[in-house]
Amino acid sequence: MTVLEDRIEMADADSESLDEWFERLKRMPVPEGFRVEIVGGSVFMTPQRDTHWQIIRMFLWAIEDRFGRKAKVFSDVRIDFPGHQNGFCPDVALLRDSAKKDDKGHWRFEDVQFVAEVISEATAANDYGPKRIAYAEAGVPVYVIADPYQGRCHIYTDPEDGDYADPTKVDFGTDIDLTGTVVDLILKTDKFPRD
Repeated sequence: MTVLEDRIEMADADSESLDEWFERLKRMPVPEGFRVEIVGGSVFMTPQRDTHWQIIRMFLWAIEDRFGRKAKVFSDVRIDFPGHQNGFCPDVALLRDSAKKDDKGHWRFEDVQFVAEVISEATAANDYGPKRIAYAEAGVPVYVIADPYQGRCHIYTDPEDGDYADPTKVDFGTDIDLTGTVVDLILKTDKFPRD
């Protein structure tokens, strides 16, 4: 068995218990404007802020400008990633044009080409830690963290051996050049708001 087959098998096994968790969460009175995801078997519920959403929209616009309105780009949509019970809802996820849902109606992590996460104070450690590792293990070619508290983006590319090399750091106001990646665009950050 290959490492990728092991990861797929592990994700499939966790998917059943994740389905149960998400079903329970649907029945809970989650307040409007809160995002819920499961990272490493723990449930995280965070409020969406205007700064957070403005940056997400700028990522979405840039991707749609590059790939068109029919691009498979999502925000806060569940995708199960390798690792123990990782049911993430990335702020922005771009999937291959050929991506199809699995037999349970979930998008497959193998089809994810780009992820962007916008930092929230309460869950920043997830984005920099376990989510970064899960995205690398899944082989996500480009992972960008936008941190409005630092006023900086961290760009991770070309995962290898279950992690990314040190990120390229770009201050808000500086363009992010992703032309050498599968995303093939230049992302403007000059209008990214800060917290």
